[in-house]
Amino acid sequence: MGWGEAGTVLVLLLASLIALVLVMIARREADVARAQAEQDVAQIRDETRQAVLDVERREARAAEREAETRAERNEAKALRAEAADLLAVAAEQEKAARGATEAARTEAAELLASLSGLTAEQARKRQLELAGQRVAHEVAALERRAEASARRNADDAARRILATAAQRLAAATSAQTTVTVVPLPAEEMKGRIIGKEGRNIRAFEALTGVNVIIDETPDSVTLSCFDPERREIAGVALASLVADGRIHPQRIEIAYAEALAGAAERTRASGHDAAERAGVTGLHPELVETLGRLRLRTSYGQNVLEHLVECAQAAGMVAAELGADADLARRAAFLHDVGKALTAEVGGTHAAVGADLAARCGESAEVVNAIAAHHDEVPKETVEAVVVQAVDALSAARPGARREELDQYLERMENLEALVAEHPGVRRALAMAAGREVRVVVEPAAVSDEDLPGLARTIAQHIEKDLSFPGEIVVTVVRELRASATAG
Repeated sequence: MGWGEAGTVLVLLLASLIALVLVMIARREADVARAQAEQDVAQIRDETRQAVLDVERREARAAEREAETRAERNEAKALRAEAADLLAVAAEQEKAARGATEAARTEAAELLASLSGLTAEQARKRQLELAGQRVAHEVAALERRAEASARRNADDAARRILATAAQRLAAATSAQTTVTVVPLPAEEMKGRIIGKEGRNIRAFEALTGVNVIIDETPDSVTLSCFDPERREIAGVALASLVADGRIHPQRIEIAYAEALAGAAERTRASGHDAAERAGVTGLHPELVETLGRLRLRTSYGQNVLEHLVECAQAAGMVAAELGADADLARRAAFLHDVGKALTAEVGGTHAAVGADLAARCGESAEVVNAIAAHHDEVPKETVEAVVVQAVDALSAARPGARREELDQYLERMENLEALVAEHPGVRRALAMAAGREVRVVVEPAAVSDEDLPGLARTIAQHIEKDLSFPGEIVVTVVRELRASATAG
């Protein structure tokens, strides 16, 4: 055998060996796969067997539940039948009880009617009346409790509102006095006012009816008089004389006449100024003039016009706190005492007189009612009317606002002058020096110089008899005869 054939045989042998190895490997993998497949089949067989067991158990439980349900259904049918029987029995018993109740009620009604003498209808009405009375009593008790609670709350709120208004209101707290201080540009002006041998001061006092007090007070002169109109006119006249510098009896008469003539203009100016300070606009000219007259009027020492301005300002604050009409309250409060300027001319209370004047001047019905009702002479119809009454009391009650003694003093002075003026021949009576002196100016044609002492004694005796007064009153009777001529 040559090398070529030997190589071929070797190659074939190697190929056979490799094929054998591959066959062995394939068999081993097939055995492994077969074993894994058998294992998987066994697992599936076990799982299937377990699933069959679960199904069988579920079927058994379902059969048990079905049996239980069938038993419960039969029991429910039995219970329904039993309940129907019980309902029938209960209906029969209820019917029997209703009949017994009706019979008992009829018997009770007959017994009640026989005992009380009332029929069933009458007894029912009586019961309803008693029930209504009990309910009304309970409602009244509830109302009383609610009203008491509301009153307590309202009192607290009212105190708070009035305290707020009083604190915010900046007003003078001193009563009006009976003197007026006139400033002087220099101390030497006092000598001019007195005049030679006192003729100027005597002429001024006799003409104006006002005491001129010249003391050590520097650069000022005091005018004293119980009548505010005379004091105001005298103050204006003296201020005019001081400004002019020429002071003598004739000039005093001219200044006094000018002061008298300007009284109306001062009245209107005071009314307009007060309305502006009060914040009230659109007033009728007659109302403005009437209000201006109150600048010289006092009530228990309190200046009435200042009182009205103060009330208007307070009313606006209180109404704003309450949510009411502040402008209406301010207007009504400013006008509520306007009738005091006319009470000497028109009969009636100042509230009624003021309401009539306001209505005549075109004021609204609410304002007229607030004026008329501020002293409870007529019922109050609006919240603003109540506010006006409250601020009126607030302004009058604050410390230092009023002094009763002043009005008593003024009344005594007026009575003294009226008593002296009753005597025949008296042209003018002037109470001076706080009522300790009365100067009586007589008509020269009616009273002679010889009659003066007798008239003075008669007046003094009349004062002693009819007027009570402290101390002494000096009666001075003045008779002055003047003659004048004009050279052309």
